Amino acid sequence: MIMQLKKMKCGKVYENVDFVKITSYKLKGKAKYVVYPNDIDDLKKLLNFIQIKKLKYKIIGGGSNLIFPDDYDGILIKLDHFDYLKIEDTKIIVGAGYSLMKMALKVSKLGLTGLEFATGIPGTVGGAIVNNAGAYKSDMGYVVNEILTLTPDLEFKKFYNKEADFHYRTSFFKRNPGYTILQATIILKHGKKENILEMIEDRKQRRLIAQPLEYPSAGSVFRNPPGEFAGKLIEDVGLKGKKVGGAKVSEKHANFIVNVGGATGKDIVTLIEEIQTKIKQKYDIDLVLEQEIVR
Repeated sequence: MIMQLKKMKCGKVYENVDFVKITSYKLKGKAKYVVYPNDIDDLKKLLNFIQIKKLKYKIIGGGSNLIFPDDYDGILIKLDHFDYLKIEDTKIIVGAGYSLMKMALKVSKLGLTGLEFATGIPGTVGGAIVNNAGAYKSDMGYVVNEILTLTPDLEFKKFYNKEADFHYRTSFFKRNPGYTILQATIILKHGKKENILEMIEDRKQRRLIAQPLEYPSAGSVFRNPPGEFAGKLIEDVGLKGKKVGGAKVSEKHANFIVNVGGATGKDIVTLIEEIQTKIKQKYDIDLVLEQEIVR
């Protein structure tokens, strides 16, 4: 397989890649193949090959929302080379592989407002759109205007905001993973640079105090149930500080699971399932996972 992938010349191909290199959890384990297409032609060639051979695959961004409970025996595709950014007044045209945090900081420093919420969110623009990433009562659905995709038939299709069906931490693309995000157009507004940067710094300091940023994690584990905070529920059932293998429920913020050393995806999944079971037993609440378990 490795020789077939390399002969196609569809970008850089790597074999047996450690999850430490491609996930924010820095997990133990490996991906069988990771491919970095150089452009859309490479990507279409690769996806066509995958479809013909009926191979297992997944397109991933920065790996900042993913849990691999086992070695991944398919092909992971990373769009790191889709990393262009064009700023036309308040219109931003950005490739799916561009860093969300980098983009948010760059436009904020130019006095553009609307992406302040994203300056502390890791991952790529494409991944952020799929998961409708957000914070501080805002998310990608508020700022994304158009999305260029490849359909499952490898045709180009443009989605406008309403068609993307953005909702709390989900979108059309999360429910239809056969569509590949290539590019997004984001519309912002002019604001006062000093006020924008002051807000960003204030939120940064609050994150440093409230979140366990000193350990590898993938951010919030569960969505907040209506009228509740997942972290408080987890703390109230006594699971704050609970440890399985190298994974631990953070003592700083109970809606974070952190890798305190050598965690596997199975360690994290075990903690997730225990939390969900206890919350269901005590409160009859089904905690919805914000992260994604990839099998």
